[in-house]
Amino acid sequence: MDADAVIVGAGPVGLFLAAELRLGGIRPLVLERLAEPATERKARGIGVLATEALTRRGLGPRLAEAHEEGERDFARDHGSPLGHFANIHKLLPDNERPRTHIWQPDLEQLLAGHADALGVPVRRAHRVTAIESAVDGVTAIVETPQGEQRIGAAYLVGCDGGRGKVRSLAGFGFPGTSPLLRTLAGQVQFAGPVPPAGRYADGTFMHGGSMAGVTELARDGEPDGPVTPAELAAAIQRVTGDEVAVAEVRNSRRFTDQARQADDYRRGRVLLAGDAAHVHSPSGGQGLNLGLLDAANLGWKLAAVVRGDLPEALLDSYFRERGPAGAAVLRNTRAQSALLAPGPHVDALREIVAELMDLPEANRYFSDLLSGVDHRYEFPYPAEEPVGLHSPDRSLVDDDGQVSRLSDHTRTGRGVLVLDPENRDLAALATKRVEVVPVTNTESFLLRPDGVIAWTGGEAELKTALDAWFG
Repeated sequence: MDADAVIVGAGPVGLFLAAELRLGGIRPLVLERLAEPATERKARGIGVLATEALTRRGLGPRLAEAHEEGERDFARDHGSPLGHFANIHKLLPDNERPRTHIWQPDLEQLLAGHADALGVPVRRAHRVTAIESAVDGVTAIVETPQGEQRIGAAYLVGCDGGRGKVRSLAGFGFPGTSPLLRTLAGQVQFAGPVPPAGRYADGTFMHGGSMAGVTELARDGEPDGPVTPAELAAAIQRVTGDEVAVAEVRNSRRFTDQARQADDYRRGRVLLAGDAAHVHSPSGGQGLNLGLLDAANLGWKLAAVVRGDLPEALLDSYFRERGPAGAAVLRNTRAQSALLAPGPHVDALREIVAELMDLPEANRYFSDLLSGVDHRYEFPYPAEEPVGLHSPDRSLVDDDGQVSRLSDHTRTGRGVLVLDPENRDLAALATKRVEVVPVTNTESFLLRPDGVIAWTGGEAELKTALDAWFG
């Protein structure tokens, strides 16, 4: 075989997944149809859980550096530094578990450097045209600058986006809902007066800093390609009733709010992650967060199966855990689309939701809904919270009083067993399967490589958890 796992797509999700597989000790190979990295600013941030996932791999300082500029851009373009639900900008930041404002091309560059440092090969201008699956592997038929090639691997993962080919080539179903709304936006230079930003009878006109755009009811036959000045001017006139002169549109985006999710994330030796597995409205900026968490969940599991440490059945837990997480995002983005639709009835509903968001409990509810920090995985053994939740990064104090961060112990991609003084004898159960960290300032817990708490409790429960996740 040419690789242990072929990753189709060198976007943020594919690059992070490949890096996780390399940390897991197997040989990934990334195939990307584009000859050069994409430069479109399609997304402008990652959420709490993705920020923590990358921080666990030592990328926290670079995220923090990018966040300074990204936060300024966000506040300038949206007119507020606060987060939003359906463009109601009232969500307060969580200073203990922050998100990161970073443009997608910058994130992709960061992850490309991370993958390259680990020795991950990336082949560009390689387009997968067919997939042949067998009992013991999968072969990708690939168009390359040197002609057609056959590339074999034990597994193949489609990270090639919502319009990617892997999903259809492998026969995944993709049920969901058709678009209610469409949006045209970009960095716009106007050549004359501009109408006030806000909600109108036929849609919403957005204008902040150099950014401008329109959200209106979906139209049949949405074209591909960049948004033209004439097209955006016509959309602004439809919504506001005012004629405008648009001189230039840069970094344009067009998208709808169709919401679809694959009926499974695995068919034999072909798997899906990121937008290849789920598409939805970008409301709330959840797409990259969701996809990077797919990669974090799948990477260590696939590596463990390829190494032979755990049976192939472990891969079934990938969809069992990430499927509901994807469905939760589709649910809240559909709700946001309902609140973004034009009309006086929706205006009234928005006023009530905005009033609710002034209540601290409701504000926290919406913030947690978008971040996913309260989403708990269902495990194959009985357990209570916090088991099944993603752990925040936290301070750890050892017996000598030295302070470290939990993320300081996770850069190798291994699991971590944190033991307080009363449970030090449980270290013998780890048998080199995970890193053992003695502490004095917190109760014992077991952390999976994806940052999910897998155990708190007694010896029998720890043995069950170690056997389930580490073989």
